[in-house]
Amino acid sequence: MLTKKTIWHFTLVSLIIGFMLAVQFRTNNEPDVRDTRDIWEIRQDLKKEQELHKQLLNEIRKYEETLEKYEQQRSESKGAILRQTVEELKKEAGLTEVVGEGVVLYVEQMYDESYVGPISDTVSAELLRRLLNELNMYGAQYVSIADQRIVNTTVIRDINGVTKVDSYPLRSFPFEIKVIAADAEKMYNRLKASTIADDFALENLLLTISEPQQRVVIPPYDGAVHVKQMEAVEDARR
Repeated sequence: MLTKKTIWHFTLVSLIIGFMLAVQFRTNNEPDVRDTRDIWEIRQDLKKEQELHKQLLNEIRKYEETLEKYEQQRSESKGAILRQTVEELKKEAGLTEVVGEGVVLYVEQMYDESYVGPISDTVSAELLRRLLNELNMYGAQYVSIADQRIVNTTVIRDINGVTKVDSYPLRSFPFEIKVIAADAEKMYNRLKASTIADDFALENLLLTISEPQQRVVIPPYDGAVHVKQMEAVEDARR
């Protein structure tokens, strides 16, 4: 959309061109009269007309350059907005690293010396999904499990007795669950009041919740992003 200043420049250029055309039309339609001026006066008048013509051309050129400058600025502004939009979409899709306030949860095995029995080397997929649901309820914005970024398409499932976050197997302890939240203090208090740690204890796992931290770094999603039910749209201007 053109600004008021740009429209004013267009109007001024149009007025100048219209004035020149009107002068030319008037000159062509004036009746032939005998010119009584001497050569010197004619040369002086011609010089004035040439100066005026030159001045008008300079004015037109100046306003054309101004309009080109405005068009270039508009084009650059559109490009900057497009780049900003792409970065925001990449961030929302989990394709960029994010840093913010949050908490870190540590998961480790909890076996004492007197324990006799099988030792699990993974955490159940159901328990992890339950924890993620709670984190989302408490205002989690970004989450990673064992440095695996959780995005909208992430799948947590049990495959042959091993819990996998997408294709990454959780087979070693301890590991960290990093959470960035709009209100880290509120997130911490709600997790401390939750019974989720008791649920981990039932699987002989110790869940420790850190104090709110000013700087939690969550890595980008490193898997392939699959887009379904979308197709390219042809440019309607063609």
